[in-house]
Amino acid sequence: MKVDFLDELTINTASEMLLGGKITSIELTEAYLDFIESKDKEINAFVTVDRDGAIKQACEADKRIASGKRLGKLDGVPIAIKDNMSQEGVRTTASSKILENYIAPYDATVVSKLKVAGAVILGKTNMDEFAMGSSTETSYFGVTKNPWDLERVPGGSSGGSAAAVAADMCVASLGSDTGGSIRQPAAFCGVVGFKPTYGAVSRYGLLAMASSLDQIGPFAKNVEDAEILFEAIVGHDKMDSTSCDFKYEKLEAKKDLKGIKIGIPKEFFESGLEDNVRKSVENAIGEMKKAGAVISEVSLPHTPYALATYYVIMPAEVSSNLGRFDGIRYGLSVQGKDLLDGYLKTRAEGFGSEVKRRIMLGTYVLSAGYYDAYYKKAQKVRTLVKKDYDEVFKKVDVLVTPVTPTLPFKIGEKASDPLAMYLSDVMTVPINIAGVPALVMPCGIVDKLPVGLQIIGKPFEENKIFQIAGVCEKLIS
Repeated sequence: MKVDFLDELTINTASEMLLGGKITSIELTEAYLDFIESKDKEINAFVTVDRDGAIKQACEADKRIASGKRLGKLDGVPIAIKDNMSQEGVRTTASSKILENYIAPYDATVVSKLKVAGAVILGKTNMDEFAMGSSTETSYFGVTKNPWDLERVPGGSSGGSAAAVAADMCVASLGSDTGGSIRQPAAFCGVVGFKPTYGAVSRYGLLAMASSLDQIGPFAKNVEDAEILFEAIVGHDKMDSTSCDFKYEKLEAKKDLKGIKIGIPKEFFESGLEDNVRKSVENAIGEMKKAGAVISEVSLPHTPYALATYYVIMPAEVSSNLGRFDGIRYGLSVQGKDLLDGYLKTRAEGFGSEVKRRIMLGTYVLSAGYYDAYYKKAQKVRTLVKKDYDEVFKKVDVLVTPVTPTLPFKIGEKASDPLAMYLSDVMTVPINIAGVPALVMPCGIVDKLPVGLQIIGKPFEENKIFQIAGVCEKLIS
């Protein structure tokens, strides 16, 4: 089947075609699989393509649709998931050598929910190893390239999920966000990405990086699709003690932004922000004002400390979470002269340099004599960052900021400079520290590269973010 229509497909349009009998799920799925086979040779967005599994799911969807038992808008629609989410019977690697041949024995809760909704899962997308990176360059399976410019990174760590949507290799996808890993790739690849409130979506079955920061969310071509996918995965899960009893209620679409109070945090517009990115974001804010929004400058005074706080807390949790990869229970196993030697050789060979760097840093900040000086102090600052957001949301409905200080950078440009790479997260990390939701959407094109806009909301007010973003999408598209 010809694939020249894939760039036009959204969840809604694909769903309408399936329901109207214009195409079957098998035909649609095979079109995507064939396109992945040809297109992904240059992008490298996928680690594993599950052709047999996807065809089987598509066949089941066609039977449901034909018999009038369609499950909803996602039924029969092909999507992709990041390779740190367990899918029963499918290789789940977190893009690491240590899990190169690991087959997950169960489904992550979000994967179960997608299956219940009838979605067709095409495969697992490439990522920075164990989600540690901002460029998808640390993957054991090679670098993912940005579909807008193959010499540039797609962002990270969910670069494969973002690139797959941007390159029309799936209708939508799932990623995970610990410090910006959905939002930064969404900005770099010119798609919509959404990080929910911490606890809104179950993390059960997500290969943990930093458990108090990780959250799963959608990538999509537009705001409406992102909301549809979010609705499918949101909700309490007894298998995740941090998930909240949150019932999502969609709000009616608005035609304008009259009465909406938008705060512009001055700390996000200070030094380090490229002029061309600043201009695109400020132009978008100007359009919001024309649509009736009340714009005011606000302050989040502890924002300058958020990145340093993150790079103490996150490695500490990484050090703890990755202790399970010892070569005994699952994954790569390298024999040593004794048990300890086997541990050391397995981890030395199985982990990449960035993962080792963060494990060592995390072990250091948790060690005796340094715990109080670093980890405990970082947790105190975390509380201050969260209080900043609590206070500012008493005055405004949402905050609007840039997503990244720069345009997508060249592959290899920052790979040898960890500190420069970490600074890519300076505008996304505070949101994870505070645990609040945020959506990223395209707001302009500079030098043939996309620029993203970030809309940050109150905890568990995802519906208001989607409502406002829906208006903004029409204003700045």
